[in-house]
Amino acid sequence: MLDYRLLDALAAVIETGGFERAAQKLHLTQSAISQRIRQLEQRLGQPVLLRTTPPRATAMGWRLNNHLQQVRQLEMDLVDTRDALPLKLRLTVNADSMATWLAPALARCELSPEMDFDLVVEDQEVGLKRMRQGEVMACICAESRPVNGGAVMALGRLRYRALASPAFVERYQTLKYPENLNQIPCLVFNHDDQLQHQFLESLRLPPPQRIHRCPSSEGFVQMALSGLGFGMLPELQVQPYLNRGELIDVSPPYYLDVPLYWHYWQTESSAMTQLREAVGAHAKAVLLPSAGTE
Repeated sequence: MLDYRLLDALAAVIETGGFERAAQKLHLTQSAISQRIRQLEQRLGQPVLLRTTPPRATAMGWRLNNHLQQVRQLEMDLVDTRDALPLKLRLTVNADSMATWLAPALARCELSPEMDFDLVVEDQEVGLKRMRQGEVMACICAESRPVNGGAVMALGRLRYRALASPAFVERYQTLKYPENLNQIPCLVFNHDDQLQHQFLESLRLPPPQRIHRCPSSEGFVQMALSGLGFGMLPELQVQPYLNRGELIDVSPPYYLDVPLYWHYWQTESSAMTQLREAVGAHAKAVLLPSAGTE
């Protein structure tokens, strides 16, 4: 059985970023916090914290912290424990959702003022791995299959287009010579981002030879606007630039619709249910319909 006094100490260190602040939060001595963390690690036979500055949770540490937050939420369904607020909710999201529609979706939930969100940004193709490892309470990604013990709700589709600045298109003559697209500067979010590769593959071209990596959704747009490269950009995010002609298609019009799903645990609390329903309602209003529902 887990000793929840030890988990409380772990959660306090993670949330405050240090042993001393955790001790102040729990009204204990720093020595007592350190002792509880050591006891937890001895019982598990593995570390739950990396002793860096500030301390960082290991994968097991995140799993235990996520479990504790779920227990706290479920307890709220049994007893009105307002002193337990705010709720700590760790969610995995893709950067483009974070940059476009997700913030107002979270705010749409009536309980959002009582929630502390910890958003872990991952590419939509790989974000589910944290859900499988039990590190987060929910995940937004492109995978439709639920994890063991989980369920999934379709949110809609985010449309991407291959875009660049007019100056870039003119410089590299992409409309006239689309067969050269794989040889000119290409924007890629990170090592997991394959959208540009899929675009080139649709034109029967090999992978890009020149790559700018930019792990920032907003920075990605700015690099495209500045003429540094072309990339697959969310139509929802760049519509104003398309309307003003500051971004244009680099080849005959092409788009790729990426489906998005909300993954959640079947044992979710009523608070998480309210959040999921609010996010789903907002997504339905702003995203393209899921395949088969148009």
